[in-house]
Amino acid sequence: MKTALWLYLFLFVAFFDLHAQYPILTPFAISIGAAPSFIGLMMGMYSITHLPGNVLASYGVDRYGSRLFIVFSLLGAGVILLFQAYVTDPWQLLLLRSVSGFVLAFLSPACLSLLARLTNDITEQGKLMAGNGLVHTLASVVSPAAGAYLVAKIGFSTAFTILGWVLIGTAICALVFIKEINGKLNRVPPPEANSIGTAASPAQSLPIPWLIYLLPVAFSCAQGILSFELPLLAKSHEAMMTTGLLFSVVSIGALITLSMLFLNRLSAFQRTLWGALSLALIYFGMAADVPLPLAVMLLFVGMAKGVILPALSTLLIELSGGTKYGRTFSVLSIAFSVGAFLGPMLAGQLRDQVSPYYIAFIALMLALALLPFYKFRVIVPNTHFSKTG
Repeated sequence: MKTALWLYLFLFVAFFDLHAQYPILTPFAISIGAAPSFIGLMMGMYSITHLPGNVLASYGVDRYGSRLFIVFSLLGAGVILLFQAYVTDPWQLLLLRSVSGFVLAFLSPACLSLLARLTNDITEQGKLMAGNGLVHTLASVVSPAAGAYLVAKIGFSTAFTILGWVLIGTAICALVFIKEINGKLNRVPPPEANSIGTAASPAQSLPIPWLIYLLPVAFSCAQGILSFELPLLAKSHEAMMTTGLLFSVVSIGALITLSMLFLNRLSAFQRTLWGALSLALIYFGMAADVPLPLAVMLLFVGMAKGVILPALSTLLIELSGGTKYGRTFSVLSIAFSVGAFLGPMLAGQLRDQVSPYYIAFIALMLALALLPFYKFRVIVPNTHFSKTG
């Protein structure tokens, strides 16, 4: 598991670096003359340019492994940040963010695929996915506030330069210390998976139904709306610090539920379903101006996020039948990218007509309404259900 430890370390640094930009990109764009609608377009383009990268990763990771794609993503993102430090026009920033979206599209599917190949045991794989969520969350707890503090002290240009060199250094270390794993899953599905009709043996593995991917589209749409709305609260360096702390509150909420190890006893499907339902209700409460402090609502958002993300990854591993991890997680990343494109775009265009949080609620509820139907597509042959009728 030495590879897992190195991977977690590099992921921590990478996620810390990337999340540190969340509270500062919108104020930076405003400082160079971007309007809120343009910022929504910029965030949407960052997400939509993930798609060609995700498509390439879906074939490349399975064929060539994860290591070089991880290094390429980190190195490319670092170089782009160095250029971003000298941007003076909103269209220049849009171009760089679009290219950044492409190069970072390889990072998530490559990392998740490598983690999944570290073991042949579905339980251990679930733990590794939870570990990935934990590392991601730990990095994002302090990084938004750190990014805002960094800008307040040294300015946008110097902050982007430092963050860029950190990513380049991480890419070099990843090239040296991460070892490629060519393991292949060969197991019989656990009783839990068969009981809900979510997995088949490798010989009987079925294509993952597209209905499953509607939920990550809705989830990332809601997250994109939140990432668009919160930075708009920042009108000064002091307010930017507050926004950074609010992003950290979301991560603290996720850390709370990720630490509740007893939740792993529930099936991945149940955790995904109930976590998404809770998140939808929280966004409805935010849209309806429930008399709770914003920080409390964001804490609840983070807690639901901490349930959904590892459960969704584990559910996809079960459904994949232990094959084509690169393709499975690349399609997941595509779904996240589509949702992350739609969220800021819709929020930027419709925020004067309707609360963006209400859009997030509708998206999640639509995905939840269709989610249970996926089980009719993945009934394992020779089961009680396949013999009826």
